[in-house]
Amino acid sequence: MGIVAFIIAIVGFIFGCIPGALIMGWILLPIAFLLAIISFFLKGGKGFSISALILSVVGTIVAILVFFFVVASSVDDAFSDDVSAEAPAEEVVDEAGDAEEAGAEEGTRENPYAVGTKISSENWDMTITNVTLDATDEVLAESELNETPDSGNQYMMIDVEMTYTGDAPDGEMPMATFEYVSAGGNTFDGLDDMVVAPNALDTLENMYNGASTSGSIAIQIPSEDAEAGVLAVNPDMLADKVYVAVK
Repeated sequence: MGIVAFIIAIVGFIFGCIPGALIMGWILLPIAFLLAIISFFLKGGKGFSISALILSVVGTIVAILVFFFVVASSVDDAFSDDVSAEAPAEEVVDEAGDAEEAGAEEGTRENPYAVGTKISSENWDMTITNVTLDATDEVLAESELNETPDSGNQYMMIDVEMTYTGDAPDGEMPMATFEYVSAGGNTFDGLDDMVVAPNALDTLENMYNGASTSGSIAIQIPSEDAEAGVLAVNPDMLADKVYVAVK
């Protein structure tokens, strides 16, 4: 019986390493474990019994790890949306060109997309059409509820166009996210200020396939070296984050 347990343990171990055949591994490995235990009480050598016992335990651990790997990969695929980009017809050549020549992937913090690049996820097209690094006067003039920025800070304004390319029968609302990442690596998203930007982007409008909207987002950022930062944006909540230059 020890030999039988050993053979079943080997087969179960193999199946336990194959994502598409995990269920067979989960069935065979416990059987091998039980047979190995029973074989200890029978006459004969115990070498195969010991090997089967060890292999069934190790195989079960491996099968569990493979299972969690498969689940993690599935969750990541389900909640991650690849992003593509289409550069504007006349892309401005700036300091980001040095990073591009060095081989940095476009759309990263080291080599951000240029303003005017169309960034697309599965259901949305988004284009940052303009960035005003110091729009403090415009923001304060928009509403008396907008507070003066903290000392050493200013309001930046991001102009954006959104187009819904999905086909949800009930439509979707724009769920893009916008952050400013300073040269020092600090992130500012404007959620602490909740200021009203001039021609603010309407994020509550329900949109259907082909519909477009445009507007502005205001974020309070440090004034020092503001031009050295980048924008970190997501066309929708499930899309991958990409980076856009601020100048």
